[in-house]
Amino acid sequence: MNRWKRSGDVVLCDLDRQEAAVVRGLVSQIQDMLLARSEEAPRDELSELTGIRTGPSTAPDDPILGRLLPDFHRLDPDSPDPAEVDSSAALRSLHEPALLDAKTGVASVVLETCPPQGGEIRLSLEQADAWLSALNDVRLALGTALDVQEDMPDELPPEDPRSPHLGVYHWLTWVQDTLIEAVTA
Repeated sequence: MNRWKRSGDVVLCDLDRQEAAVVRGLVSQIQDMLLARSEEAPRDELSELTGIRTGPSTAPDDPILGRLLPDFHRLDPDSPDPAEVDSSAALRSLHEPALLDAKTGVASVVLETCPPQGGEIRLSLEQADAWLSALNDVRLALGTALDVQEDMPDELPPEDPRSPHLGVYHWLTWVQDTLIEAVTA
């Protein structure tokens, strides 16, 4: 892959077949996880009548989903106040559906604009913003799965099963960084 470049209101780059497969595969996995989470939303007559959707009131059990869908109100882990727990649950229930829509929407933009066989990608600035959000979600998910920490070395020993995945994580970081540079140029 070459660096992202900006030409007027268009941002472009070329991905080879493998790079496109990695981006599409990881974005699809995240989108599938998010769509499955949205299926967990309670269904009730009031939301069908009003059109106001509600989501689950509890945080996801999966640590990756928990990272992608954090609590809207942080609780004191040592002594959570029951009123704050209720408030956090209500905020999640009200706002998670919109967050899921936004995250699955940006994933769709990536899947629509990234050619399955690789090749040139031409993005409007709005599509580039969607790519940035989707890449961020993929990096958050991969970073959570790999337990990436600030003090983690850039490379792991070859025998570490996380080693190839960390390479993908670093490549995605570079893709995101060069896209930011192109958008802000």
